[in-house]
Amino acid sequence: MARNNLRYGLNKGHPTTPIPKTVRPSQRKGIQSQRTKFVRSVIREVVGFSPYERRAMELLRNSKDKKARKFTKKRLGTLLRAKRKLEELSTIIQESRRAH
Repeated sequence: MARNNLRYGLNKGHPTTPIPKTVRPSQRKGIQSQRTKFVRSVIREVVGFSPYERRAMELLRNSKDKKARKFTKKRLGTLLRAKRKLEELSTIIQESRRAH
C-alpha cells in the first residue's frame, strides 16, 4: 500500500515509492540446477547403487514394502528420507521394467 500525507491510520507518513526486494542466494537454496541434475545422473550411471540400495530394491521387487521402509529408515536416519529414497528406487525399478 502506498503511503499518503495523513498523520494517522495504516498509511500514515511521507509518501514514498516501495523498493522491490532483490532475490538473495539464500532464498534460492535447495533449487536444483540443470548442471547438478546432469552431473548426479552421470555419477549414478557410472558408479551404480550402493549395497543398501540394492538390498532395498530387492525387498521392493519381492513386495516387502514395510520391511524395505524399516530397513532404509535404519540406514538413513529418518522416515521422510527413507520414503524419498524408496520412491526414487521404485521409479528406477519401473523404468528398468519398461526398458526390458
